[in-house]
Amino acid sequence: MRLKITIAYDGRPYLGWQSQAGGKTVQDHLHEALEVIAKEPVKLHGAGRTDTGVHALAQVAHFDAPASVGMNPYNWVPALNTKLPATIRVMECKEVEAEFHSRFSASGKKYYYDICTDPVMPPLKAGLAWHLPRLLDADVLERALKLFEGKHDFHAFAAYRGNETAETNYARTVFSADLATLADGYRMSFHGDGFLYKMVRMLAGSAIKASQGRLRLDDFEQLLDQPEGLPFGKAPLCAPADGLYLEQVIYD
Repeated sequence: MRLKITIAYDGRPYLGWQSQAGGKTVQDHLHEALEVIAKEPVKLHGAGRTDTGVHALAQVAHFDAPASVGMNPYNWVPALNTKLPATIRVMECKEVEAEFHSRFSASGKKYYYDICTDPVMPPLKAGLAWHLPRLLDADVLERALKLFEGKHDFHAFAAYRGNETAETNYARTVFSADLATLADGYRMSFHGDGFLYKMVRMLAGSAIKASQGRLRLDDFEQLLDQPEGLPFGKAPLCAPADGLYLEQVIYD
């Protein structure tokens, strides 16, 4: 039985989603919980990675439940949550088709990025938003975000993992990039068919730089769809992980 789980987590205590040596990631904790329940190792496949400090409201993963475990999908939720830290929670579990893959079946993702513009950052928001008490122009910020919409080459807005080749595809489609006003700041929302490594943080950071008058919008626009060699350079700022949330993984 293939099971799809939806996971929410506070990213502050963890070194991101992806398993790594040391076991301090969200996926590592889930692997440990699955092994305790199943009494054997169970491979968990995630919809994508989130970096150290990035949060998720609805990360998605799947695994094949061992035949020896006769629990129905509903009971996997409390069983896993009793084995997980309080900052990681399985929100839902359901059976899916054997062909379902949490990563390759996804048709898009939604992220949002929170900014706190209060003069003093409330201590209970530390690590949950980017503190920017300096003045920014919300109109310019919104105009900058709208330039991202559509299909573009986002090479200038991607960090390198070290496995890039000449065939690496940097084209992505951003269906919407919106700005909303919060009680203590702003929220930038991004919906796309996929995002490159650190792409959302670089989109957010560059838009903020433009809104602060530190990057002209025409120079900003030149960063998109650059020819080979990136003659206009890379995005000037990668926003901190603190304010970034994976909101939804979308499946047709």
